Amino acid sequence: MSELTVEEWVRTNKLASHESATAESADDAAVAAVRGFNRFYTNAIGLLRGKYLDTPYSLTEARLLFELAQRDTSEVTDLRRTVDIDPGYLSRILARFESDGVIWRERSAADGRRQVIQLTASGREVVAGLDARSAEQVRDLLASLAGDGRRRLLDAMRVVTETLSGSPPPRGYLLREPRPGDMGWVVQRNGALYAEEFGWDASYEALVARIVADYVENRDPQAEAAWIAEVDGAPAGCVFCVREDATTARLRLLLVEPWARGLGIGGRLVDEVLRFARRAGYTRITLWTNDVLADARRIYQRAGFTLDDESPHHRFGKNLMGQNWSRDL
Repeated sequence: MSELTVEEWVRTNKLASHESATAESADDAAVAAVRGFNRFYTNAIGLLRGKYLDTPYSLTEARLLFELAQRDTSEVTDLRRTVDIDPGYLSRILARFESDGVIWRERSAADGRRQVIQLTASGREVVAGLDARSAEQVRDLLASLAGDGRRRLLDAMRVVTETLSGSPPPRGYLLREPRPGDMGWVVQRNGALYAEEFGWDASYEALVARIVADYVENRDPQAEAAWIAEVDGAPAGCVFCVREDATTARLRLLLVEPWARGLGIGGRLVDEVLRFARRAGYTRITLWTNDVLADARRIYQRAGFTLDDESPHHRFGKNLMGQNWSRDL
């Protein structure tokens, strides 16, 4: 390998220095962004106003009380590991809690070297008050968000949690009645999702809009219902149960967002429809679908539906095989 000339050596070192400075500059910008967010968020949730939520306790103390409330008894070593707190600091806080009458401490019956802590009745009242104040603060924060701000915030918080923890946490969901704005979401997501996954045109969205409008304007609450599935505060699925005739219900507009699949939401939505239909006095339930909707068809089959008939048709810009499925209730 030939030796570098002085000029070449200088140019090489300048280039390396420039690349290093560029990398350091990018790192510095990232660090500044994270620190800026930390300053913003701690101010947004009131952590700079002294005691937490206008109570006699600091944020650290409130967090320890919350952890103690999660179980009947806790060992000091487990508490220190959960909250990642200095042992001396933890000891001083526990001494204060004991002085305030919110906890009692005793030696473990199994191991005298270990200390067991339990909240007193007064301590549980303190935790209940902290929970109520914290929930009210968060509700006020979410209520101030316009448009899809709530969903964007929750999505961003989920990404932060999953990224920093290294693995996504188990996700749960809930089913609820539609709220104002949900019906518009049903129409928009059906139109967008079926266009993306199956290439259906706007005529399908128009069909969904008519179904939803008819439901809203003419719904019989004793015989018809709809459900929204929610994951982490964001709509993740929907389904409708409407009247076909006096003895037959119809399941319509089953949808689960791609990012929420695998949680069992589709099957749970269908089960909810079946339970409602039975309570409403129907003896049979039917639905119409298309053969390309393989995932939905598997959900229907698991729920006991069987294929009645099928026929080809051209609709939504595609050649499709329409199918009628039903089952007794």
